[in-house]
Amino acid sequence: MIDPEARQPGADFSLLGTRSRFRGPYSGGPPERDLKVDAPPLGAFGPAELVRMVAVYVTLSVSVASRLARWFFRRRGRSMFAAASEGAVDGFIRLGPTYVKLGQLIASSPGLFPEPLARAAARCLDEVPPFEGRVAREMVRRDLGLPPAAVFRHFDEIPLSAASIGQVHACQLPDGREAVVKLQRPNIRKRMTTDLRIMHRLAKTMERHFEFARNANAVALVEDLHAVTYQELNPALEAWRQHRFRENLWAFGDNRWITAPEIYWDYCGPHMICMERMTGIPLDEFDAIREMGFDGELIIRRGAKTWLEAVVVHGPFHGDMHAGNLWVLEDGRASYLDFGIMGELPDEFKSLVRDLFYTFIFDQDFSRIARAYKKLGIMSDDMGTDEEVGQRIKMVVAPMLGASASMSLGDFLVSSLDMMKQFGLTAPKEMVLFSKQMLYMERYMKGLAPNWQFGSDPFLVKNIFPEEAAKKAAQLGMVFPD
Repeated sequence: MIDPEARQPGADFSLLGTRSRFRGPYSGGPPERDLKVDAPPLGAFGPAELVRMVAVYVTLSVSVASRLARWFFRRRGRSMFAAASEGAVDGFIRLGPTYVKLGQLIASSPGLFPEPLARAAARCLDEVPPFEGRVAREMVRRDLGLPPAAVFRHFDEIPLSAASIGQVHACQLPDGREAVVKLQRPNIRKRMTTDLRIMHRLAKTMERHFEFARNANAVALVEDLHAVTYQELNPALEAWRQHRFRENLWAFGDNRWITAPEIYWDYCGPHMICMERMTGIPLDEFDAIREMGFDGELIIRRGAKTWLEAVVVHGPFHGDMHAGNLWVLEDGRASYLDFGIMGELPDEFKSLVRDLFYTFIFDQDFSRIARAYKKLGIMSDDMGTDEEVGQRIKMVVAPMLGASASMSLGDFLVSSLDMMKQFGLTAPKEMVLFSKQMLYMERYMKGLAPNWQFGSDPFLVKNIFPEEAAKKAAQLGMVFPD
């Protein structure tokens, strides 16, 4: 719990009229009660949902019909489905944050949805309208008890970026530090609760009538979105996870070239996060990174190492590693951003990941993987001895250990999850999240480190298996970077 005195703004003012010492409601960190995730039931349906559902159906229908009408007169080589997809995305943007988030999910999972729809949904990644500056001012005042002008030396009412759940404003603290404030959209929790319930019903209807919806497992996608959304709707939890992740980065005394924004707790509140401002470029701007003179392979090796340590040692790991959340900074460091989505593997799956990397990097004894798979139920005992199963796994994995990162370890993990489904098992959502991040990582490897042998680099496990890693590096004549 927070000291009641910490909830009171400080009394000192600078010459500019801004308080030079300010302590907001989360000074010293948020209270434990504010870290709890409260997700309303998805199956509930009442008058609010009924009224909103009519608006959703009308908006989507009008948006699709409008695009189809234009297509009829000016086809320009596009298909009818492509025009309808554009109309659906128009509707998503008009309907607001929940449907924009659905569009983002579709855009980031192109293999699950028809290509025209996935392509159209890409607009949801960067076409999110911001809310007004006066609303931002009021939200800061409500959370901190004072208007921005009385708290910050400077607060820019024009946002740096806007997303489905919130937007980011530049500011300057009284001591001159450059910072940003991430504000949650007003009344978004109530709106998203209603929309997710409608979306759930709509997904069930679509699965009954459309094969692509069944193939995409639309109902499960909405249920996953529901589970993730209420974590993202808790700024206190996001800030606390970001703080922990940042602290853990340097737990072993290294990783100084990887960072995350510092949380400025004195300026955080129930609907806002204030943090260090970072300046850089997204990790997928490969040419720009090379033009800046940075070693792309070294950047990705350092980033992969710290992320793997988070997965198997520290616990919470970053669960949304698209390029907008991974930047290369002007001084050559790489920074993780946006901690709204994070995962933490159960202990038995942490052990599996450790076994995978130990086997890949050190001894290639795949019977260890067979034993782990059988223990988790991924494979049955009647599939053969540990050695026999291990040899079959080795036939699949061995090529990627002697080749470049173009061989996909992420695909191997996805195949393992598919195997679990065949045995009637449900993989934990965190393992699915882990596998998805591996696929992101491999995309960056292809652009920055096409010749790096990801599956056999002892640097990745320098802090996880220190003695084995040091011995392997000596055998290879490898010097670990700092």
